[in-house]
Amino acid sequence: MADAGGNASRSGKPAFDGPGVYAMLSLEQNRAIWDGGHDWSGQGEEWSAMWGGSAPHWWGSIAPRLNRWLPAGAVLEIAPGHGRWTRYLLGNCETLLGIDLSGECVAACRRRFAGIDRARFEQNDGLSLAAAPDGAFDLIFSYDSLVHAEPAVLEAYVTQGLAKLKPEGVAFLHHSNMAALPPGTRNPHSRHVAVSGETVAAMVAAAGGRVLVQERVNWGQEELVDCFTLFAQARHADAGPATAFDNPRFSDEAKLIRQMQAPWFRMPR
Repeated sequence: MADAGGNASRSGKPAFDGPGVYAMLSLEQNRAIWDGGHDWSGQGEEWSAMWGGSAPHWWGSIAPRLNRWLPAGAVLEIAPGHGRWTRYLLGNCETLLGIDLSGECVAACRRRFAGIDRARFEQNDGLSLAAAPDGAFDLIFSYDSLVHAEPAVLEAYVTQGLAKLKPEGVAFLHHSNMAALPPGTRNPHSRHVAVSGETVAAMVAAAGGRVLVQERVNWGQEELVDCFTLFAQARHADAGPATAFDNPRFSDEAKLIRQMQAPWFRMPR
């Protein structure tokens, strides 16, 4: 599910050796974490606990941010894991291709979405999007996975992703913002320390693309450790400079969703 990480914690999520020290793992080691090293019995729902589950997380937090670009024709999802977001994307697109480093995750998605012929899942090497045709996608999406990715992985996905987009397509990537923070900033969620909104924006520009929106957010702590970057090809119709802003109340938003929206998703039909 993740494309670059640190040491495996008991939960299977990459972990730090100490404050601000990222223990780099190879892609093969990282694959081992997600292929048998993690208990997938919850299908990733545990990572949406702050929102009260993946349904309120999607409808209360993610979908509003993608409102202008959903529904979409063709979606490319990078690192879908066991399909936590795939099921919602499938309700908002015509076709979906999921690409993941983990063979276990690819097999799980194939089982979970068996019979949906407009969904396809392929394994990659943690860097390549060769399974996706060029110029074919309205939306590229990755959430709560590339936060652990090192710069080389993000650069590979940004560069290739721009080629995979249709002229009016957009890519939405959730990644680390730790490199923008002072050394020694708490990092309990193992965000990559060499990635920030600024570094990803530079990657997009170097690859000939254009950032449309960047939102830097906190994630269970005060510091803005994460970033959402929406980008497109340079010829995209949305003119003007990028919209970039800090959101230090993202965790407050999650708390409100858990308190006020999540109960509605638990109501019997």
